[in-house]
Amino acid sequence: MKHNFGAGPCILPKDVFAEASQAVLDFNGTGLSILEISHRSKEFEAVIAEAESLVRELLEVPAGYSILFLQGGASQQFAMVPFNLLPTYGRAAYLDTGTWSSKALKEAKNFGAIDVVASSSDRNYSYIPKSYAVPADAAYLHYTSNNTIFGTEIFDLPQADVPLVSDMSSDIFSRVVNVADHGLIYAGAQKNMGPAGVTLVVVKDELLGKTGRTIPSIFDYQQHAKADSMYNTPPVFSIYVSVLNLRWLKAKGGVSVMEQENIIKARQLYEEIDRNPFFRGTAEVEDRSRMNVTFVMTNPALEEEFLALAKERGMVGLKGHRSVGGFRASIYNALGISSINALTDLMREFEEAHN
Repeated sequence: MKHNFGAGPCILPKDVFAEASQAVLDFNGTGLSILEISHRSKEFEAVIAEAESLVRELLEVPAGYSILFLQGGASQQFAMVPFNLLPTYGRAAYLDTGTWSSKALKEAKNFGAIDVVASSSDRNYSYIPKSYAVPADAAYLHYTSNNTIFGTEIFDLPQADVPLVSDMSSDIFSRVVNVADHGLIYAGAQKNMGPAGVTLVVVKDELLGKTGRTIPSIFDYQQHAKADSMYNTPPVFSIYVSVLNLRWLKAKGGVSVMEQENIIKARQLYEEIDRNPFFRGTAEVEDRSRMNVTFVMTNPALEEEFLALAKERGMVGLKGHRSVGGFRASIYNALGISSINALTDLMREFEEAHN
């Protein structure tokens, strides 16, 4: 059995794999593969309509918001957000809490003045800044809700009198979020929604069309909204598999139920990290991510040995990012408690063998 702790492409439920593989051969009895059906066919129109419906239901998206299924990943949204929301000669505020927020604000600087209201770079992004002022004239405040590399997550909503924009790529659908508190939410699918290739954008309609700049149609949220996410050929397979995964999430009881499962998984792993003298967490306790658990060994010379043992036990993706080192256990929605048990059991065995 493999225990997939990888931080990149998501782990998906076995049932989703089974349904998706069947659709690759024959989609809904059409005699065609999901990989070859027309995106203009009534069969796919039903898929993308269900995708929107599931997102609205699971995230409780209020009226007045458009739901878009785009391409280019979150990295493309780093540019699309200011392109669509930052007025010419305007300014925006950014919270810098890690690699991806840094990349987002770097792109935004191509469109206007950017105020970095707070940063945790002084301690290698190991915490979330708590006190900062947001300029009243900012078009929006951008924050990254979960930091995959450094293992921190924002649980208390940033306080600002301007629209909130959030990159929720790595924790969307893992916990309850109030969409109405945000002007725009975006997320690459490949953590908790589906496979890489589709990017979810939930945007408040009244914020659009006010920048005063000409936006190329392919980068214009309004154009994609008018075309029901089919301005250009959409990533059909990624959207379909996302539908299967969102059906699975709904059947489990929805986001609130998933959040409780994620709390239990993260708590169990962090408790072992804190108890075991051979391991140490890298993020501040109050800011620890439920999705990406980062930790190191108190004796770095033992890390390769532990990593080799984990590999022997079928654990993949545990090596930490070079920015932090050590280990990173990504425990996205579809990772079961049995994988957490396997890892914590190994940590205890390692402790006993070296005492």
